[in-house]
Amino acid sequence: MLAVRVLGMLGVLLVLSFIVFSLMYLAPGDIVKNLLGNRPSSPDAVAAIRAQYHLDDPFLVQYVRWLGGFVTGDLGESIRLQTSVSDAISSRVGLTAALCGIAFVIALVVAIPLGVRSAVRAGGASDRTASALAVVGLSAPTFAVGLLLLYVFAYYLPVFPVYGAGSGGLDTLWHLVLPAITLALGLGAIILKLTRTAMLRELEADYVTSARARGLSERSVQRIALRNAAIPIVTGASLVLTFLVGGTVLAETTFALPGLGTLLQDSVLFKDIAVVQSLTLLVAIVIAVIALLADIAYILLDPRVRERGVPA
Repeated sequence: MLAVRVLGMLGVLLVLSFIVFSLMYLAPGDIVKNLLGNRPSSPDAVAAIRAQYHLDDPFLVQYVRWLGGFVTGDLGESIRLQTSVSDAISSRVGLTAALCGIAFVIALVVAIPLGVRSAVRAGGASDRTASALAVVGLSAPTFAVGLLLLYVFAYYLPVFPVYGAGSGGLDTLWHLVLPAITLALGLGAIILKLTRTAMLRELEADYVTSARARGLSERSVQRIALRNAAIPIVTGASLVLTFLVGGTVLAETTFALPGLGTLLQDSVLFKDIAVVQSLTLLVAIVIAVIALLADIAYILLDPRVRERGVPA
């Protein structure tokens, strides 16, 4: 039942929140020293800061206070930015969402046709080329791909901007092209492999042989096979969408984009627990929702699963 899956998802998120909070609590570094820097400070000033942010409270008290605020929509205050965590995240989430969306669309538009063509002409030149591209996409580190694209298309051929998010609108979209391609390369490689494998399995099925024997055109046969292969492709693509979560941090750092990735990186280095905890849990929620939607998509696409009445 989906209700059981949702309850399990909530349990995993609760455990994850406790683990992340514990790791940040035990991480080396002192928030007070980060705030004060090298400036001389009196014991009274240090005590006031620790009292303001409840740093002397027991670990479980701090965790329960934060979790209660998160559930009610109060994410706390960023020690580093001196603003609410909600404002810090909301001011950057649009850029990261646009980057992930563009990268995902590019990956789908390029990888699925390549995967289909690779399966239809298995062993041919197009198949070998697609397989080589997939190997490059899977093995090349995100930051290395980003630096290569920057050198070629921003420095050597100054077509795209070097860094930053632009001034908004079309200018921001233009700034996101290279970072999106950087992310799409790895994501597209996975989707290409999934599409090729699913199509090969369908093209070898008996119903394809029967359709060809009845005189259906090869285009019609491929269309039928792709429709049946859509189940593993859609569910697989939705799950590998989580690949963007880790890659976004590296891509935003490489291209100096003020998104959630750089916010998370800076907050971890500063030990800004409220931001790290809230952002990590929000990302985990997004991943869990994507996985749940993948299960629902599987149910909708596969009538056999619907008839059994349980998710695969």
